[in-house]
Amino acid sequence: MSAATIKDLLSYRVHRLANALSRGAATRYRREFDVSLMEWRTLALLGGFSPMPLKGLSRQSGLDKAQASRTVSALVTRGLVLREVGREDAREVTLRLSPAGEVLYDGLMRAARARDELFLGALAPEERRVLEGAIARLTELARSQS
Repeated sequence: MSAATIKDLLSYRVHRLANALSRGAATRYRREFDVSLMEWRTLALLGGFSPMPLKGLSRQSGLDKAQASRTVSALVTRGLVLREVGREDAREVTLRLSPAGEVLYDGLMRAARARDELFLGALAPEERRVLEGAIARLTELARSQS
């Protein structure tokens, strides 16, 4: 079936879903943890994969380097992220969570997992498997087309 309007396009529908999921998450994380969506993503990536260079954080978060740098600076100011200058190259900055950042990360991940289960819980086990497979195949195809 061919898309009659933009609202019928897969990319538009997925974009709308992603925006709805992000808006709900942003509202909850701001209210419960006083972090923005970009700060949440930064904390989550550093909590799961640190130490991480700023360049890697930028790539993984989908933020350009300037956005990632501003987000990190705000988190450093709040005492949630530690910034370490490279020993061999002073231009290289490595990031990791501070002890306070780790505590916040734990709370954020509990909330994120509960939210994830709420959405996945709306699907039957077979629907979950199909969704996971579809997301993987579509992501691979989208990457190959860019």
